[in-house]
Amino acid sequence: MKRNGRTGVATLAFKFVLTIGIVNLFADMTYEGARSITGPFLESLGTSAVAVGLIAGGGELLGYTLRSAAGYVADKTHKYWLVVQTGYVINMLAVPALALALAGNWPIAEALMIAERTGRGIRKARGRCNGFLCGKVDRTRMGFWTQ
Repeated sequence: MKRNGRTGVATLAFKFVLTIGIVNLFADMTYEGARSITGPFLESLGTSAVAVGLIAGGGELLGYTLRSAAGYVADKTHKYWLVVQTGYVINMLAVPALALALAGNWPIAEALMIAERTGRGIRKARGRCNGFLCGKVDRTRMGFWTQ
C-alpha cells in the first residue's frame, strides 16, 4: 500500500497528540498525587496550618487567574504552543525541585508549590487556546469554538 503525504502527516499528528497526552497523564499523576501530602510535608518543615491553607488557596487562585490571562495572551499573540510549553517548563522545574527536597525550609517549599500551580494554570489556558489544534476548521462548521 502506497502512503501519500497526507496520511503521513495524519500519522505524525496522531503520534504527537498521543505523546502529549501520555506526558500530561504522567504529569497529572505526579503532582496531583503529591497534592495529598503537601500538608504533612509542610508541617514537617514547620509551617502552621493557617499558612498551609493560605498558600494552597492562593496557589489555586493564582492558577485559575492565570488560565484566563494566558488564554488571552495566547489568543492575541497566536503563540499557543509557546504558552503551553511555558507552563510545562515551569512545572518541570518546580515539581522535581520540591520532590528532591531542594526546599529545605517552608517558604521555599511553598514558593515551589505556587510555581507548580502557576505552571498548571498557564498550560491549561482558557479561551480559544483550547481549540488551537482545530484552528483551521471552516467557520461555517462547528469546531471546538464558534464565533
